[in-house]
Amino acid sequence: MTPPGIKNIIFDLGGVIINLSVEKTHQAFAALSGLPLEEIKSRVHHGTYFHEYEKGLISDAEFRDHLRESLNLKVQDSELDTAWNAMLLDIPIERIQLLERLKNTYSIYLLSNTNNIHLQCFSSIVYQLTGKARIDHYFHNAYYSHLLKLSKPDVAIYEYVLAQNNLLPAETIFLDDNKDNLVGANKAGIQTFHVHHPDQIFSLFP
Repeated sequence: MTPPGIKNIIFDLGGVIINLSVEKTHQAFAALSGLPLEEIKSRVHHGTYFHEYEKGLISDAEFRDHLRESLNLKVQDSELDTAWNAMLLDIPIERIQLLERLKNTYSIYLLSNTNNIHLQCFSSIVYQLTGKARIDHYFHNAYYSHLLKLSKPDVAIYEYVLAQNNLLPAETIFLDDNKDNLVGANKAGIQTFHVHHPDQIFSLFP
């Protein structure tokens, strides 16, 4: 159940609203490059360029070039994008319906560490499912790390969302599947809920 006194809900996206499998992206890059899976894991998500891209500090083209160099790939942009987006799965319509219901009672927000290539992909998923151009439609405001030049779990990104919407931290709960991100939100005074499986959100808001 939702803690008492909550008026505002901030949702993470991947692993909370949209089903996610980072393993599928690792597998796709392994297939493209011929490199072992463990090698892919160390090169794709742990390079400095990945975090720079998530903060919008490098362009799509620069990110793709870093991927090509890191994985020794000679492939088209579209092939890279398809592999990079392989982690983004589906959004069950029940989760969209929950957001629509919550929006009538709470102030709800989206806060995602993401990037432009992923934004285009999950916007397409949302459009095919609902006819809406962006998932932003289902929130009072949506915030993306690459557009803010900030990322979770830095306290600054939570403080930014609070300040932009005049939210009191004690009246706000943040839902994320990444425990590190919850720690950052706690430092900003926000209540938190660790989402181990996306369907847990239905028990939190029955």
